[in-house]
Amino acid sequence: MQTPENSARAASPRNWPRLLAAGLVCARLAALLGMTLEGLRGYGDLPHFFQVSSLPGWPFFHYWMEYPPVLAFLSALIARAAGGQEHVYIYLFYFVLTLADAGSLYLFARLAERLYPGTFQGVRIGAYLLVLLSVAYAWWNFDAIPVFWMLLGIYLLFRGRLNASGAALAAGILSKFFPGLALLAGWRRLTLGQYARWTALALLPSLLVWGWLWAASPAFTAASVGAQGAKGSWETVWALLDGNYVTGMLGPAAGRTDPASAATRTGQPARIPPWASLIVFGGLGLAGLLRLRPQDDRQSLAVLGFGWSLFLLWSPGWSPQWILYLLPLVLLALPERQALLFALMLVFINLLEWPILLSRGFFYALPLTIFLRTLLLALLAWVFYGVSKESSGRMV
Repeated sequence: MQTPENSARAASPRNWPRLLAAGLVCARLAALLGMTLEGLRGYGDLPHFFQVSSLPGWPFFHYWMEYPPVLAFLSALIARAAGGQEHVYIYLFYFVLTLADAGSLYLFARLAERLYPGTFQGVRIGAYLLVLLSVAYAWWNFDAIPVFWMLLGIYLLFRGRLNASGAALAAGILSKFFPGLALLAGWRRLTLGQYARWTALALLPSLLVWGWLWAASPAFTAASVGAQGAKGSWETVWALLDGNYVTGMLGPAAGRTDPASAATRTGQPARIPPWASLIVFGGLGLAGLLRLRPQDDRQSLAVLGFGWSLFLLWSPGWSPQWILYLLPLVLLALPERQALLFALMLVFINLLEWPILLSRGFFYALPLTIFLRTLLLALLAWVFYGVSKESSGRMV
């Protein structure tokens, strides 16, 4: 029986994250029911992943795949559950990604409550909800899954649950290497011993899994690890310098049963080797980190945002869906109006690049979007750095 106490509890702000997550799932399912398969597939990569995962056998053992084990085996399992039917695969994966996004929304809302206690951060949470509902990168690619693990690892870290946080980041790193950057969120908020234990919990499972795969199937594991590096640069200033006017998509499923095919170069070699630019950006990042002493959760998130921005500026490649990693940090760590403006510009520039321009073959327009995005990332690095220093009383 519904009582006034139960009604008040149901309307409590503490339940808002759960209600929002449930609402996201309902909205996504409603969209699924009203959308054609072609509309759902859109300009995403799920059909490509289906073709690769439908090859006989398993990734790392019978064919190479450019993603870490969790996503590679998850895709293979879903392909088997779909009975070899592409449309069923896409529907099933869409549902899995929806659950991951719902989890990310819940964690985002909890983090917003923690960072800004005493106030309901409806604008920030609403902006993130709008991104997950309207920006198709959330269901065109795998990245919703590692984003969830990244946010879960950060949330558990802030709550002092280091073991659980390390396990969450380990799952993220085994899905895609990017969640490993979340280790920056613990910068100088933990003792050296705590940080070492937390880092070990995050990295050791990956080393064990990759080591086992390497021992069990060295040829296909080596091919899977090396495939990304063989394709060269794409959609960055480094790609323009190298003359690579291409996207980051690797070749079709055909040929992936041959480990040697992973070494086939698909672009021009780098004029400036990534290790050389890493010295510059790594040195810049380290110099910045040594000056930062975050005092609260918001500053810790800003430190992570600073590291993410530098990483993306250094990275030889760029894929538009990578904004899914950056947007939660922007919307949580920066002042509200500034956060909304940066988020809007990130979404607009990346949608302009893909699918508006590149899906239509307008690769000559890449310098425009690359220049705008690079400028925006450099500005974000500066702003995140400034927020990180505010806790020590020094303003940038």
